[in-house]
Amino acid sequence: MDLLTQIKIGLNSPRYSVPKESPPVMQNELFNEELIRRYDILAPRYTSYPTAPKFYPIDEQRYRDWVSLSHQNDVPKPLSLYVHIPFCSTVCYYCACTKVITANRQHAIPYLRDLLKEIEMQEGLFDSERSVEQVHWGGGTPTFLNRGQMEQLMDTLRSCFRFCDDTAGEYSIELDPREVDPEDIAFLRGLGFNRLSLGVQDIDQRVQIAVNRIQPIEKTLEVLQAANECGFGSISLDLIYGLPLQTLDSFKATIDAIILIKPDRLSVFNYAHLPERFKVQRQINPADLPSPAEKLRILKMTIETLCNAGYIYIGMDHFARPQDDLAKAQRNGSLHRNFQGYSTHGDCDLIGLGASSIGRINGNYAQNYHALEDYQESINGNVLPVTRGFELTFDDNLRRTIISELICHFRLDVPSIEYRYQIRFADYFADELKALTAMENDGLIDLQESEITVKTPGRLLVRNICAVFDHYFNWGGKKERFSKAI
Repeated sequence: MDLLTQIKIGLNSPRYSVPKESPPVMQNELFNEELIRRYDILAPRYTSYPTAPKFYPIDEQRYRDWVSLSHQNDVPKPLSLYVHIPFCSTVCYYCACTKVITANRQHAIPYLRDLLKEIEMQEGLFDSERSVEQVHWGGGTPTFLNRGQMEQLMDTLRSCFRFCDDTAGEYSIELDPREVDPEDIAFLRGLGFNRLSLGVQDIDQRVQIAVNRIQPIEKTLEVLQAANECGFGSISLDLIYGLPLQTLDSFKATIDAIILIKPDRLSVFNYAHLPERFKVQRQINPADLPSPAEKLRILKMTIETLCNAGYIYIGMDHFARPQDDLAKAQRNGSLHRNFQGYSTHGDCDLIGLGASSIGRINGNYAQNYHALEDYQESINGNVLPVTRGFELTFDDNLRRTIISELICHFRLDVPSIEYRYQIRFADYFADELKALTAMENDGLIDLQESEITVKTPGRLLVRNICAVFDHYFNWGGKKERFSKAI
């Protein structure tokens, strides 16, 4: 029986719920519903610290100064390149990304021209000996560009920066399976991409109609088969729970189908309905959304089902097979977190390219203009299009390190922090340690003089734990810019 037949049989069989007797380690430790309800606050996802809402205006000169300082390190860091392609031919109603909806492919021509010029402008700032360990094309839909345009873009990146070979570099692209065919997958592999991230969200047709993203499972499988045949090293699928018309049973069918597909990594995001911020979400009928209680049941089922199928819960919304590089990095202590989520190459200087992209240079953040008009005007004026950013203080760097350790490894080695930053932890963070006492009493963490360990029930609530160390987090104020922790 082929994979498609197995999936269709599962989808057409009577729907069923998770067995009442779940594995004790999952039911009693990782997922504690009472704690989740009590701690379910609005909190940052900590893809950066400080978070993007705290960025303030910066100019090109400050960015150039940061790049100059990055070359004065004893061993300059390798580079990571993020390229943002903002165009989508159709709109998905749940989307909160920076995007331009248009079916007119001609709009890509002036944008690509400006993007190529920005790449060349950035090239002049960096030492040519610094290797590029990681590349990620995101969007939008990067394959909105045609093959010739994608080839031109990759050729320019390779001519301006020194790429690693295929075994050392991680070069990924986000794909909408509806936009590509097997020949496109072979073409992308030929360009040098070795990792794919595919948007799936949900395979239930009723849900797909409700969010305006009709994606037959046959199309997704076609792309996955082509990727496997072309030798892509890792394939990640994105799912979203909490979408309209989803139920525990319907999403269980989706999860079961995904397990049959066997992706290397999975991201299972919580849909945040914020129509006041994202106008396109107003197309979703709030009455069709699953209740908070149903969302919790869906989350519990998802974690249990994936872990029982052999996936490792990396943290936040991410799962990976034990042999995947992401799981290996967590085991050996080299896992990082950046604007694309968890990463195995996080200790790089990140160059953000394209409208709205965010970079991290010498530990500081820089973001480009969001609006295409502003981005184009800056490029045409021969000025780098940076508009916002954040220059970190000693305290910011200290707290960023702590938050990164907790969110990536669920453990903080206190003596190493004291040695690295020349502080006495108990004195510097006296208030924070008091605040953590309640979390210790609730069984979320284990507080020792030399170590803070996130216990199993705290892993789902690690954002709350990190927020204790967030100097800018306003516990009592409005936090509409953040999603709920669960």
